[in-house]
Amino acid sequence: MASTTRHSGDTSQPAERTSLDSRLVTDPTRKSPYARHGRGRTNFELWSWLFMRASGILLIVLVFGHLFVNLMLGDGISGIDFAFVAGKWASPFWQVWDLLMLWLAEVHGVNGVRTVINDYTERDSTRLILKTILFLAALFTLVLGTLVIFTFDPCIDPNSTLAVCNR
Repeated sequence: MASTTRHSGDTSQPAERTSLDSRLVTDPTRKSPYARHGRGRTNFELWSWLFMRASGILLIVLVFGHLFVNLMLGDGISGIDFAFVAGKWASPFWQVWDLLMLWLAEVHGVNGVRTVINDYTERDSTRLILKTILFLAALFTLVLGTLVIFTFDPCIDPNSTLAVCNR
């Protein structure tokens, strides 16, 4: 423990802190560089936390279901090719399954990165720039992925020999 400079009989003056004591005690009047500007009480962070738990559980089911169907029920990794994907996406069930997996994984990941940005950026302007880049990239990926899933046409080639095109 660090010692103070108080004399044994002197009780009129408070003890001075040594340099070790001043490093251990924080100044309650000093503002944290990580302080946020309050905009009122909202439950956004609570709902965000709950979403992360629920989406994580649902993603486990979706991803392991996806892996099981693609790798165990089929011909394994060697059976996955353009024709396999075309046949799978001919079914609305698999389109919705893959869309749910895409959207949940994307929003789950963006929420996690948003939390990291909030935790580790000090300046509001840097936080705004990083979050804007994150949200624009996520929006681009979601729109592009959704379009691919729902507009995928394996039969665009009139000479296609895929079984799904001969229906």
